Amino acid sequence: MNNTELATGKSMEQLSDELASDFRVVVADAEALVKETANQGGEKLAEVRAKMEESLRVVKARMAEAEVALRVKARAAAKATDVYVHENPWKAIGVAAGFSLVIGLLIGRR
Repeated sequence: MNNTELATGKSMEQLSDELASDFRVVVADAEALVKETANQGGEKLAEVRAKMEESLRVVKARMAEAEVALRVKARAAAKATDVYVHENPWKAIGVAAGFSLVIGLLIGRR
């Protein structure tokens, strides 16, 4: 397991993809809600709808920026891990062997 993988076994890139996908669903649902209430009357509702549309626009822009930043960080972490393993192969082998031993012991207890 390299340092870009979390306890779930998923890489940062996979998690960021899942998070972005989930967030897109939420934004799409909010947009659908705004569209469905478009024909509803009332000045207060129109005001709330306008605020919601602006908030959605801002959130979409921030989400796109965060997604790009997360991908850049995930790639940088993967590159750093690759460089470290190439510069210190015996340490990497030792760490991998240690993790394997611990996992083997934990599995053996069951």
